[in-house]
Amino acid sequence: MKILLTNDDGIQADGINALRRHLVALDGVELLVVAPDGNRSATARSITTRRPLWVEEVDFEDGSIGYATDGTPVDCVRLTRLGLVDGFQPELVVSGINHGLNIGDDVTYSGTVAAAFEALLLELPGIAVSQQSTARETDFRQGEAFDFEAVAAFTARLVEELDSVPLQPGILLNVNAPGTHPTGVEVTRLGKRFYRDALELADEEHPRRRLFRIYGDAAELLDDDGTDIAAVANGRLSVTPIHFDLTSHDGLEPLRGHDLERLIAPAAREVE
Repeated sequence: MKILLTNDDGIQADGINALRRHLVALDGVELLVVAPDGNRSATARSITTRRPLWVEEVDFEDGSIGYATDGTPVDCVRLTRLGLVDGFQPELVVSGINHGLNIGDDVTYSGTVAAAFEALLLELPGIAVSQQSTARETDFRQGEAFDFEAVAAFTARLVEELDSVPLQPGILLNVNAPGTHPTGVEVTRLGKRFYRDALELADEEHPRRRLFRIYGDAAELLDDDGTDIAAVANGRLSVTPIHFDLTSHDGLEPLRGHDLERLIAPAAREVE
């Protein structure tokens, strides 16, 4: 199996390298690492369209090489699929291990999850992997100490058995690990958490130039049973199937029953 490994913390991050060592040890795996040359956290599904991308070979300690780019995680997937390395077309995209959780609503901000989403657009399976630090934080301000070995080993076993996992087309797996050794695994849904955001003036050079801080700490977690948030809070790995269909299917028929067509004529008159 040909696997693309990427992340959003950068090609030198401890998380991606822990996962690289476990994946490259699997029988029958051809692993290619293409990742950003530095931290691209919270870039979501951003892409680089207005300039070319630099790509540089990077040496790993085992003698293999990877490729670092000044683009985003999504760019990394696109570069690979478009033939960055001759003869390598990925059959699976694995993104991570992210330094810090990607749970609940935060998956929409995550560059880690975005790379796995890009795999879905390319009709490839995708796995995103993230972990708390040992400080057991619940927000994006993670601690500095991580032990990635347990979740790296779990992900490698998951990849090894992926053909037998009941994973429908168009669905990625979002894996999140607690900062301590996991006590089990739960298949979960996305949870909900709220941030205590506030507009704070951090500096003021003069009235026309001011520095603001707007993102605060996590204020509340709805750790309902069955969510990724509850699983991690209880020291368990969460595995959440996610798809790309943002359509509210329940809202289609009510909206179709509303006469939107009558708005065309008044709009046309305003344009005239």
